[in-house]
Amino acid sequence: MDTREALGSWIDGPKAAAEKMGADFGHRGERLGLPKEGPGSLAGPGRRIGALFVDGWLVALIAYGLVSHGDQGHANLWTTPIFFLVTVLLLATTGTTMGKRLFGLRVVRLDGRRASIPQVMLRTLLLCLAVPALVWDRDTRGLHDKAVGTVEVRI
Repeated sequence: MDTREALGSWIDGPKAAAEKMGADFGHRGERLGLPKEGPGSLAGPGRRIGALFVDGWLVALIAYGLVSHGDQGHANLWTTPIFFLVTVLLLATTGTTMGKRLFGLRVVRLDGRRASIPQVMLRTLLLCLAVPALVWDRDTRGLHDKAVGTVEVRI
């Protein structure tokens, strides 16, 4: 066997090479018992990033217009704390934020129930640190979700 094929190319990656050799990884979320498509299936990275962008934009608007009264430097200081507060409040009460709702997403525990307040607080804190959210497993589930036992699913 050609070792280049076993290692995978830098374009395809090792997963594609393993699949060419017959490995079956299943669909995203299968290891978690989630359906392949439709409600309750694992949310894709595009939807999650889009929802995060919308939430960040709305929070920046709140920080700029309501808290700092148009002072950009002051608004920058308040954006992350307001993001944390709004996200924790909305996820703890409804399981979704405005951006997540717009993209049809919800944060739940692995058993499908609503995430607890400590789970939501730690998840949001890790999300604010950014690095855990940028590291994904093969299901494209971020470390911030893995750390607290939650998953972002489609509504």
